[in-house]
Amino acid sequence: MKALAALLLLSAAASAQMRLVTLPSKSPLVTFRVVFTAGSAADPADKPGAAYLTAMMLAHGGTKDLTYRQVLDELFPMAASVNAQVDKEMLTFYGSTHVDNLEQYYHLFRSMLLDPGWRPEDFQRVKDDAINFLRVNLRGNNDEELAKEVLDVEIFRGTPYEHYSAGTISSLQKLTLEDLQHFYHTHFTQSNLILGIAGNYSEKFLERMKKDFQSLPQSAGFKPREKPPTLISQSRAVIVEKKTRSVAISFGFPTIGTRSNPDYPALLLVSSYLGQHRSSNGRLYDRMREKRGLNYGDYAYIEYFPRGMFQFEPSPNLGRQYQTFQIWIRPVEPPTAVFSLRLALYELNKLYREGIPQDGFERTRDFLVKQANLLTRTHSAELGYTIDSIYYNIPNYGEYLKSHLAKLTRDDVNRVIKRYLRRDRLIIVAVAEDAEGLKKQLASGEPSPITYNSPKPQEIMEEDKIVEKFPLDLRPEDVTIDPVDQVFE
Repeated sequence: MKALAALLLLSAAASAQMRLVTLPSKSPLVTFRVVFTAGSAADPADKPGAAYLTAMMLAHGGTKDLTYRQVLDELFPMAASVNAQVDKEMLTFYGSTHVDNLEQYYHLFRSMLLDPGWRPEDFQRVKDDAINFLRVNLRGNNDEELAKEVLDVEIFRGTPYEHYSAGTISSLQKLTLEDLQHFYHTHFTQSNLILGIAGNYSEKFLERMKKDFQSLPQSAGFKPREKPPTLISQSRAVIVEKKTRSVAISFGFPTIGTRSNPDYPALLLVSSYLGQHRSSNGRLYDRMREKRGLNYGDYAYIEYFPRGMFQFEPSPNLGRQYQTFQIWIRPVEPPTAVFSLRLALYELNKLYREGIPQDGFERTRDFLVKQANLLTRTHSAELGYTIDSIYYNIPNYGEYLKSHLAKLTRDDVNRVIKRYLRRDRLIIVAVAEDAEGLKKQLASGEPSPITYNSPKPQEIMEEDKIVEKFPLDLRPEDVTIDPVDQVFE
């Protein structure tokens, strides 16, 4: 059994202190994960994107002694890199190297984080990359991720989570190098730091690393509790108008069902039963793709899951005080868009009314027990999940999940369904070309019958008659249209 993470307090000061996660092993790879618990929610209200650009400057900029090109030239022979991830509550820097290259790699790694170069040319390049990411990658090339990120913004409207973690184009254009340096000196502190290392390193190396990061300021000062999301009193929809051949849909609502909530394991089972990511075992996948051939797949989530179309498992270190329940309907043909939305809501409502069947409960529980081991099969993922457990103040994630699932009953899950789920009072986001036509369909309440290219079983045809009339509870004033070039602008 791998060594449990060690949580060490490294200062005698009365304020919050740096935390350390260590996973020593005989692996020839040494892996680093450095997390600062200050993400985009800490952006100044008028400067969204400050956290993101700061992280990118460190991970994709030079050090005080080396230009970025020189950094890349040193990393290349080691087949190594330094990467960054930015979310609402966490800034994460991570990378791995062979133990033979540990000294050289760590010198670069620590210099990039503790002695950044802050060169104007790096700043301009990083800023341009961020703006192009929003304009080209997210708005231009990725309807599915666009719908999911707009949904996240809409759910948390009016809270520090309300802007996309990468900021907005207009804000990014106005941010200065001094803004980034201010964010760095304010939030890159020991009290915000969780320092993680795994692999075949020595105690002497560990002590040196701890001493290096003790050079950061000790305290980040008072941090007010994040404002909870406002309860949704009426369902509403946002249609992103864009020239596209299909319709991408996501919908959901806020929840307090984070990993620190005792109901989390039951909620995870519910979402997995409905639609485990990239799995053919989910109810939505079966009823929408397999039985009707509507799209590539349909999934449910109780935690933020970005980049879902590029990966099979969630990334660690996306810890949040507030999460969302959401359903991802992968792109469908425009004539079937409203029917597909209704079908997903119908299945959600059915689960709420009838609860989870016993066989579905047992099958999903068995799946999650086995998956818990797979989620942490790499050192980087194991470090990440251990850091997340510290953030949520729970035991080791895999053991915590398996022990709670073993005690979970179908009645427990059905109680959680009644407490947390709903098929109304939610937010719907769609990316579509005929935005006006889609708005009219959504708000009219008129049936949305579906036709198939091949015969379907009688059971499906009878169910379709119910689904095509399933209420959406949307009025014309509840549906807004946003041109794509104004999204994240």
